[in-house]
Amino acid sequence: MDLINLHDYETAAQACIERTAWDYYQGGSDDEVTVRANRAAFERIRLRPRMLVDVSSIDLSTTVLGTAISMPVLAAPTAYHRLAHDEGECETARGVGAAATLMVLSTFSTRSLEDVAACASGPLWLQLYTYGSLQRAEVLIKRAEDAGYRAVAVTVDTPRLARREKDIRNQFRLPPGMHIAHLTAQEQNQHYIPEPLPLTWQDIDYLRSITSLPILLKGILTAEDALLAVERGIEGIIVSNHGGRQLDGALAGIEALPEVAGAVAGRCEVYMDGGIRRGTDILKALALGVRAVLVGRPILWGLAVNGAPGVHHVLEILRRELELAMALSGRPTLASIDRSLVQVM
Repeated sequence: MDLINLHDYETAAQACIERTAWDYYQGGSDDEVTVRANRAAFERIRLRPRMLVDVSSIDLSTTVLGTAISMPVLAAPTAYHRLAHDEGECETARGVGAAATLMVLSTFSTRSLEDVAACASGPLWLQLYTYGSLQRAEVLIKRAEDAGYRAVAVTVDTPRLARREKDIRNQFRLPPGMHIAHLTAQEQNQHYIPEPLPLTWQDIDYLRSITSLPILLKGILTAEDALLAVERGIEGIIVSNHGGRQLDGALAGIEALPEVAGAVAGRCEVYMDGGIRRGTDILKALALGVRAVLVGRPILWGLAVNGAPGVHHVLEILRRELELAMALSGRPTLASIDRSLVQVM
């Protein structure tokens, strides 16, 4: 079939991925209200295009925490890429690098952070779950520093794992021969996803003290928490509800974005994930204050369908759609995109 948009990739990927793995990738918690809300919230935002603007040249290039990338789209951290492709996260890194943007590697990856760094042609950040102890997290951060990772994105919305009912019904486990590269065999045998160590703001202070890498907090949805992050010198916030996989009924990322961006007021960089499927979605997020968006499930779809070239193609589809949306909106540069472009219905 002709793969011309991300919805096509979703359909094609479902045919490539074993059913329980598909349910793991696609599923959310409880009634999956928030999974659906992540998409529906974008549909309530309308664009207010300007006309008679010179859009003969469109520039998508930007920086994230000082690192140059070709467009404001990053590969979000997602677990267990070997369920989609035998080369796993290494193959994903090749595809993301071909698109000249950045990949955020999950702690729950099926290839080690060192292996992924060896395959990557683009910049990398490490997403951090804390498990066992903060000292274990410190070891992982030091490994990331040594391997050339440029930032640490600490996931803060998992003091406990939510009930993901598809996985419970399927009794989902990683297949024999596949494991989380950063955990011991004993830790992996206890749960299909190991229970992370609950964090407090004091733990964030500790993590801040042990590394010179920039730290982002992933999972912030309120102005109150955004202000606490800024007070602690956090360099970036990722507005996220974990793809609808944690607290069901939580705000969609795009709904929470205006209050978070307003509270931060430029004192740290703001990102968001959840529900990005079109270039117009990215444009709306940029208008509401993000530096860049992160894309999760669609990267896995591209990986399953065609490995690194599939990942690259997914990102190129989003690039072309964003470029066209900017031209049609009369916004030739990222700097020209502002709150006046959108109206929330």
